Amino acid sequence: MLALVLALVISPPFRYRVFRFFDYPFHYEDYRHFGIRLPDRFTVHGIDVSRYQQRIDWERVANMRVSDKRIHFAFIKATEGSWLQDPFFDYNWKHSRRHGIVRGAYHYFLPDISPYDQARHFVRTVRLRSGDLPPVVDVEERRGMTPGQVRKYLKTFLDLVRQHYGVRPIIYTNRDFYKNHFANQPEFKPYFFWVAHYYVGALSLPDGSTWHFWQHNDQGRVNGINGWVDFNVFRGDSTELRKLCLP
Repeated sequence: MLALVLALVISPPFRYRVFRFFDYPFHYEDYRHFGIRLPDRFTVHGIDVSRYQQRIDWERVANMRVSDKRIHFAFIKATEGSWLQDPFFDYNWKHSRRHGIVRGAYHYFLPDISPYDQARHFVRTVRLRSGDLPPVVDVEERRGMTPGQVRKYLKTFLDLVRQHYGVRPIIYTNRDFYKNHFANQPEFKPYFFWVAHYYVGALSLPDGSTWHFWQHNDQGRVNGINGWVDFNVFRGDSTELRKLCLP
């Protein structure tokens, strides 16, 4: 009997579970406010996270209130290229939904890697459910490709992902990349765009198109997350956000 107890105590899986229990969630920071100025006239706020934020205490995220502001949604990095998976995706994907955060998964697109392999990798990793946001592709570098090649390979990826999930993906990029690759491109007009443009009072796209999500700051603070986190707004109210989600 003593030998069995000692074996359990020194067992790496046993010690991991014990330490994880005592570690969670007491080491997380608490903040009195979000640490940034939020854009005026928007009521639906969200964050996006990846391995840099590590494992997140989503209960604290969901419960944080600053006046009438709270976190409604979160985009969570799932994959990159044709082989990488974010090491914290599974945990954050599961627990964000559990605590009432509208979740979305995104793929970091590498234009010089087969779009077929990248799409296959993403759909194998991410299982979307009713109430989730459409899949997102993050494209912000050319990696030696021409603008035309970037658009061609990205469109292939988008078509494959749409075929799998039955919904048109969202495209994330920054304003300069949008200007040089997507402005006045008819084949991309039907897509919703999530655009990064920091430390400005308002966002407008160079071709006058409508953006739907705006990543406006990369230095926000949220309870349950140690360190900075990106902040976003949705161009609409909470009812419209829910309508955008998978049925």
